Amino acid sequence: MSGFTISVATIDVVALRRALEHTGAGAIVTFEGTVRDHSAGRAVLRLTYDAFAPLATKEGERILAEARERFAISHIVCSHRTGTLEIGDIAVWVGVAAAHRDAAFSACRFVIDEVKGRVPIWKKEFYSDGESGWIEHA
Repeated sequence: MSGFTISVATIDVVALRRALEHTGAGAIVTFEGTVRDHSAGRAVLRLTYDAFAPLATKEGERILAEARERFAISHIVCSHRTGTLEIGDIAVWVGVAAAHRDAAFSACRFVIDEVKGRVPIWKKEFYSDGESGWIEHA
C-alpha cells in the first residue's frame, strides 16, 4: 500500500499500520503529529487545518514517490487531517515499511519534513486569550 490522503475524518492509525505489514518488513516506522496545547508561548485551545485537497494530494504523492526513489522502502503512507482538531488529536500520520530500520527511519523523517514544508496545508491556531492566527508551514 502507498498513498497520500487528506481527510476531515479521524485518522485510522490501526488500519494504516496494518497496511504496512508484510513478510519482507524488518522495520515499520510511524510518526504521529498531534495537536498540542501551546505554541510560541501561547496557550492553544484547538486549531483548524485547511487545504486545497487536489493540489495537496498531488504534492503529497510526489513526496512519497521521492521517498521511494531515495530510500530502500517497500510501503509508505501519509494521511493529513483538515477541519477542526482538538488538543491531542492526530493531525498527520506517516508510516514506512522497509527491510531495514535505517531506511524506514530516514524515509519517515524525510516525508514529514517535506510535507510540512511543501504541501499546501494551512493551520489556524485558536488561543486561550480569544485571539487566533494562521501559522506558516503547518
